[in-house]
Amino acid sequence: MSETFSQGPGSGTGSGTAAGTDTATADGDAGTTAARRRNLLSGNRMLRPAAVILLLVVLLALPLYLSASWLRAGEFVMIGAVGAIGLTLLIGQAGQLSLGHAFFLFVGAVSYTVLAPDPGLRGENAELVSLGWPPALALVGAVVICALLGLAFAPISGRVRGIYLAVATLALVFLGFYLGRELVSLTGGTGSGRAPADLSLFGFCFCDERPEDLVVLGVPFGEAERLWYAFLALTVVGYLLARGAVRGRPGRAWRAVRDNEAMASVMGVPLARSRAGVFAISSGYAGLAGAMLVVWFGILKPDESEIGTYGINVSIAFLAMVIVGGLGSIPGAVWGAALVYGLEKVLELTVTSASIFGIVGFTPVLLTQFVYGAAIILVVLFEPGGLAAIGRRLTAALASTTEKGR
Repeated sequence: MSETFSQGPGSGTGSGTAAGTDTATADGDAGTTAARRRNLLSGNRMLRPAAVILLLVVLLALPLYLSASWLRAGEFVMIGAVGAIGLTLLIGQAGQLSLGHAFFLFVGAVSYTVLAPDPGLRGENAELVSLGWPPALALVGAVVICALLGLAFAPISGRVRGIYLAVATLALVFLGFYLGRELVSLTGGTGSGRAPADLSLFGFCFCDERPEDLVVLGVPFGEAERLWYAFLALTVVGYLLARGAVRGRPGRAWRAVRDNEAMASVMGVPLARSRAGVFAISSGYAGLAGAMLVVWFGILKPDESEIGTYGINVSIAFLAMVIVGGLGSIPGAVWGAALVYGLEKVLELTVTSASIFGIVGFTPVLLTQFVYGAAIILVVLFEPGGLAAIGRRLTAALASTTEKGR
């Protein structure tokens, strides 16, 4: 009996010790995993600001090293980035499909040209309307006008969604095509168009006015260099405002409406107001992109057909930027614009012949359309998160590699 009793407690102690050891090991593994996750997140937080600072330094220094033609290509990408940011708020964050982005681009271009001073290049029409506002104020006015037009579309955008909203907004593109031809006193007509005023701020002109008076590190700053910094500032401001909206209360309301309308309504989110609000904001971004575009082109000329500078092809290009970049992602919209608009300009600058691969009619523009068309298919099939998701994976992998190296 004594031997039995002496073995009983001993056996219980051994099993308890083993269980305690297993528990401690599990707790230790869990603690190690949690510590690794914290280190990985800390690495990501440190890596992102460093990457952003490096990118800004590079962008600020590029006018010192690149020619005017390459700078203009970059400015064209910035125009696309501003418009794509507005569209990804509407489609990715709020779940509203729109094909009318080109219409608000056109309205923004016309608004800036009409509000700003008349440069005196009237072409064949001597009765053009010009209000003579300072160009910077005209730029803001163009954004406000487009946002108000988007808000006026609220009876439709606030109650219709999906393919029905896409068809309704597509009608706006044809409306812009008609108005561009008929309102000659505003647009200058399809024949000669009209010239916009040069962008200026507090008396400083972002144009070719006396480039020898502004020399930085031996580089005279003409229109291309000056517009680079103006467009970069506008893009950064638009990016930060959109980022703040997505992370704040409006973004939460948009995502709630997108994910579950019934639940959003129960939570007190006004469905129609949220949809109309994001549509107005997206229209304002498109208006800013349109004003930047007309300054970049140096002429406002309405399209002679539905395919052109402000046609349905432009709306599809912006839709491609949003999808390829990643729906709802602000950085993804910028990368999508770099692919869709940047690739076209890079090919135009690097390909000297009128055709590519010896195929007659296979131009850089056509090749770009094939590329981003294929990119859309690949994104839909293999990576719905787009370039933004790929970027997040690469950042996480880099941070993990750095952590392992420690």
